[in-house]
Amino acid sequence: MALDRELKYLWREERPRVTQAVSDAAALGDRSENAEYIYGKRRLREIDRRIRFLTKRLEILTIVDPDPRQEGKVFFGAWVKLEDESGDSHIYRIVGPDEFDPKKNWISINSPVARALIGHKVDDEISVITPNGKNYFYILEIRYKQLI
Repeated sequence: MALDRELKYLWREERPRVTQAVSDAAALGDRSENAEYIYGKRRLREIDRRIRFLTKRLEILTIVDPDPRQEGKVFFGAWVKLEDESGDSHIYRIVGPDEFDPKKNWISINSPVARALIGHKVDDEISVITPNGKNYFYILEIRYKQLI
């Protein structure tokens, strides 16, 4: 899980590296005008804040594995291939709100497109209301393993 990997990276690699840099900067003397020291302390606070957030978030998150009974319908974790009104195809993965990543085409289960897709099957047509109006999509394929 991406959040767990981030927490481990921050705790095991980033924080020790920044702590060492702050320690080295502090050894140089006057801390009030030492930019490396000031920046390092600020970065440590950011890292600690993110570690606290991730730790609390991971305590309440549940990893959801696809159920074989879901095959053929769109639910959480599905990869969905859609065709829009102009004939262009799009592939999306429905993920939790903490995991969405537009670069990977991972959309939050809370997004309008994901909400419209839930429970539908291949060959269904869905409509999604967006700020630009109503959009229609046709479901071409549903998988619980990555679509290419």
